Amino acid sequence: MGNPLDIEFEDMNGEQTTLRALGGSESEHWVVVNVASACGFTHQYAGLQELSTADGVTVVGFPCNQFGAQEPGTHQEICDFTSTQYNVTFPLMAKLEVKGEQQHPLFTELSQSTGSDDHTGDVRWNFEKFVISKDGAVSRFSSRDLPSDML
Repeated sequence: MGNPLDIEFEDMNGEQTTLRALGGSESEHWVVVNVASACGFTHQYAGLQELSTADGVTVVGFPCNQFGAQEPGTHQEICDFTSTQYNVTFPLMAKLEVKGEQQHPLFTELSQSTGSDDHTGDVRWNFEKFVISKDGAVSRFSSRDLPSDML
């Protein structure tokens, strides 16, 4: 498994970036989560926002519409919703696919990790979370795991 911090993906403005670039030298942990605005777990935005203010933590959201079509909006609609409803200030990237034939390479890499519930393989639902340390070690958490229980 390579270091997921160095895999490129598209931000909301169509620019290529990496988790390492988003976190900079001050980050010790990156929290990657596939998000959706119309999901039963959407309330986790509040906990993710709180976590994003901790020292050494960078939270990055990846909107995904693969689970129940629960993230149909445009990037602007997603940002407006998360900002208005949950005061989200952590970065949300371009919408992507976290499983299947068009799975983004970042999630191909992350899906190789084993979760707190012993699951390895495809992301199963919205708000599955991955905590990545500087050395690239990945801890995986299910949608039911709360952001406050991860670090």
